[in-house]
Amino acid sequence: MTKKVLLSIAGLVIYVVLAIVAYYAYIHALRVNVVLYSSIAAAAAALVVYALLLQTPLFRVFNGFEKWQCIAIAGLTGYAMAISVPTVIDRSLSFYLLEKLQQRGGGIQLDQMDYVFKEEYVREHRLMDIRLTEQVESGTLSVSPQGCVQLTPRGQRLATFSRFFRSHFLPRERLIKGQYSSDLVDPFAHSVAPPDYLCH
Repeated sequence: MTKKVLLSIAGLVIYVVLAIVAYYAYIHALRVNVVLYSSIAAAAAALVVYALLLQTPLFRVFNGFEKWQCIAIAGLTGYAMAISVPTVIDRSLSFYLLEKLQQRGGGIQLDQMDYVFKEEYVREHRLMDIRLTEQVESGTLSVSPQGCVQLTPRGQRLATFSRFFRSHFLPRERLIKGQYSSDLVDPFAHSVAPPDYLCH
């Protein structure tokens, strides 16, 4: 039993290394449309190699069911890695804030943080360009030749789910700048009238 446990842990470590190598090779050798999808693809490629490795004599102590368990655990680990590391760092305003503070010598005045977000973060990370690209690639919106950004049926379903989840499953007492607030449960509650940017 102890040998199987140690071997399964060693196998998982091998998979993690394979996944990291596969991801690094993917982003340096191929074009990337969406970081999340590329990360998952690299994790899946590493999983195939790991599954083949499990068929070698090194892992003959495992029966068929145990090998499937190892593959399932490795697959879930790869999925968690894909979401938790490259995707989070690529999308995270929190990481950007840490990096920006470091770039500016370790400190920025609190009353200038809105400026940093609007004038630096949005521009430096090409925020709107990259998010539009991701959504087009994901099939949730389309951009017409006239320049109108529109939800697809899939986008409508996801927006409906997101609004439902936000309304019913996000915390109603959330700490925001020293005060507990429910503002993010319905962020559109205080929206202004639609500006003149709608598609006609």
